[in-house]
Amino acid sequence: MKLARIRSTAAAATAVLAVLSLATACNRDGSSASAGSGGDEPAIGIDLPRSDSDFWNSYAEYLKKDIKSEDVNALPLSNSQNDVTKLVANVQVFQNTGAKAVVMAPQDTGAIASTLDTLASKKIPVVSVDTRPDKGDVYMVVRADNRAYGTKACEFLGEQLGGKGKVAELQGALDSINGRDRSEAFAECMKTQFPKIKVFELPTDWKGDVASAKLQSLLAQHPDLNGIYMQAGGVFLQPTLALLEQKGLLKPAGEKGHISIISNDGIPQEFDAIRKGQIDATVSQPADLYAKYALYYAKAAAEGKTFKPGKTDHDSTIIEIPNGLEDQLPAPLVTKDNVDDKTLWGNNVG
Repeated sequence: MKLARIRSTAAAATAVLAVLSLATACNRDGSSASAGSGGDEPAIGIDLPRSDSDFWNSYAEYLKKDIKSEDVNALPLSNSQNDVTKLVANVQVFQNTGAKAVVMAPQDTGAIASTLDTLASKKIPVVSVDTRPDKGDVYMVVRADNRAYGTKACEFLGEQLGGKGKVAELQGALDSINGRDRSEAFAECMKTQFPKIKVFELPTDWKGDVASAKLQSLLAQHPDLNGIYMQAGGVFLQPTLALLEQKGLLKPAGEKGHISIISNDGIPQEFDAIRKGQIDATVSQPADLYAKYALYYAKAAAEGKTFKPGKTDHDSTIIEIPNGLEDQLPAPLVTKDNVDDKTLWGNNVG
């Protein structure tokens, strides 16, 4: 009898541990309290892509706030930490815990196809935020026009430099559609509009330390560098400014020797750098709208609603892509002239 009781207790403990393990796998960012209380609403699984970027951390905060305000029935948030293997595992947990739709932001857009195929076979629609998977069905991509980011950066720097000079381009990961779009558009624009500007392409895999190391090597070879394009201020801003300051190259805008810098993201730190004259501009990715419409489309997908290409009621355009639809949200250029605009999300964080 005593042995039977011990076995029964052990079995119960094992069951509890299994449940806890499942919850932990799905809750990698410790956000169990962030789930909504949307009772009878379809369950939504949401994976955050990383926590090493101010932009993505802001997106996460907007998501948590919107989950509560919109009473979304969200499963505990997971965070794949820029690791597609973790993303696949987290999605499996969502499947096992009843998700009727999944929100993700795959950083490696070429490696997620088989997971998307699995979800499609189970009739679980996917909303992809900021990144467009190369293959695999998606219900909706919530994204800004990333080619426009590269073009805007090129045109701004080209005009700032008077069509001459040397520019370092801190590229994102080229296995990401965002990294490719920004890089290709920037290169095409420079080649056609500013052929006298020499561009040094520095792939970084979206890593700040890699960007800093490569920029340091480039400056040693080309101390007359007079322009920088950072494809992601959230990871590149601080290491770039620290390096320039260390080398005595962080001259304010308008002062001789100033290196013209444009970034992408629209985080508060970039706005502060613009106000100080440390950088000249950024393209504001709408972290607030990414969160809002990720949840909007996930709920719509779970409820069986459909959309068509065309203009929306929120100042964007839905376009058809080979594997679904994409809602291209507006992403304005921010300079010293409009950096204090209260409608910019970077001025409303916190």
